[in-house]
Amino acid sequence: MTELEEYYNKFDEEKRLGRRHGQVEYITAMKYIHEYLAKLENPKIFDIGAGTGRYCVALANEGYDVSAIELVKHNLGILKAKNSTVKARQGTALNLKKYEDNSFDLTLLFGPMYHLFSFEDKLKALTEAKRVTKPGGYIMVAYCMNEYSVLTYGFKENNIKACIEEGKLDDSFHVVAEMKDLYDYVRIEDIDKLNEAAGLKRDKIISTDGPANYIRQILREMDDETFEMFMKYHLSTCERADLLGAGAHTMDILQV
Repeated sequence: MTELEEYYNKFDEEKRLGRRHGQVEYITAMKYIHEYLAKLENPKIFDIGAGTGRYCVALANEGYDVSAIELVKHNLGILKAKNSTVKARQGTALNLKKYEDNSFDLTLLFGPMYHLFSFEDKLKALTEAKRVTKPGGYIMVAYCMNEYSVLTYGFKENNIKACIEEGKLDDSFHVVAEMKDLYDYVRIEDIDKLNEAAGLKRDKIISTDGPANYIRQILREMDDETFEMFMKYHLSTCERADLLGAGAHTMDILQV
């Protein structure tokens, strides 16, 4: 069993997206998923790295034709136990050979980029997603962002000196992650380089959680009316260029 599998055998992704800060990410992502599905006729959806099926099961329950792959058997078991119409199997984002070219209209690549550490592997995952997506279709790609990691784990949790001493940050404060770290972190310019190498054109890029992960306790203590107001604020600002990259996650929306 890999370190990643051991991690996800213990980590409760379902619970994370159910908490207030996770709800911000989930509500925002689903808003844009539905926005782009509305542009497509009888769309087929592919969820690469589907986790426990938080997105793909919800979409299948809405009546969409959904396929999914997930690397971690534990997560896949939870997904399948939901008894949805999702056609799910075990697999990796780096090898989608079981799927034909131009098979899907909307492809979600929400988890894999968090755990791929080399440019080459990230590019391979992106080009595989492109291959199975129909021309004119869309790929939505999620990334963990560099500054959130530096500000929270580095400064807020007082690990910054150790990170520098251990070579976990370069001179520009860009995270230098290894496989044992489980997560990798990027900046907007890193994402741009991947898109250029893959020959993909961005339609838009958003911050799916904005400031939510910085104010988790505040969000938990909000009454429902205030949280609704926060969501209205977030959804009205999540495409702003001056906020991109500051949140924990971004979602890059690419047209094939």
